[in-house]
Amino acid sequence: MTKIAVNLISGRTIQQGVAMEGGKEKEAYRKACGIIEMDREDFKKLGAWKSTNVRVTSSYGTVVVKAIEATQGPHPGLAFIPMGPWANSLVNPNTYSTGMPTFKGVPVEIEIAMNEPVLSSIDLVQKKCRGEI
Repeated sequence: MTKIAVNLISGRTIQQGVAMEGGKEKEAYRKACGIIEMDREDFKKLGAWKSTNVRVTSSYGTVVVKAIEATQGPHPGLAFIPMGPWANSLVNPNTYSTGMPTFKGVPVEIEIAMNEPVLSSIDLVQKKCRGEI
């Protein structure tokens, strides 16, 4: 199976903020944050279609998210996941005494996640706490 390596960044988005205010347990929050924005060229390298579920893996963890085409760019080799439990699954948990992890420049690998769902925020956190992922 094909894998591609990219640098991951995370940050706030308007959609993430609106969905978060509606409730982190809601479907709208998963749709706003359980995504990865990728460059069109990276979709081609991966052999994936838009709205394909992909597994993103870093040295700190792994998570399945829905791949969408980047809204800004082009930026081949750079991907974006909005702040939330999906991004938190991939970043270094060490905050270096700042209370905030480093959300920029995380090396990750992306592969197509055949038949794997994007978990809700509640399911994702519960499975992480139980050590199931």
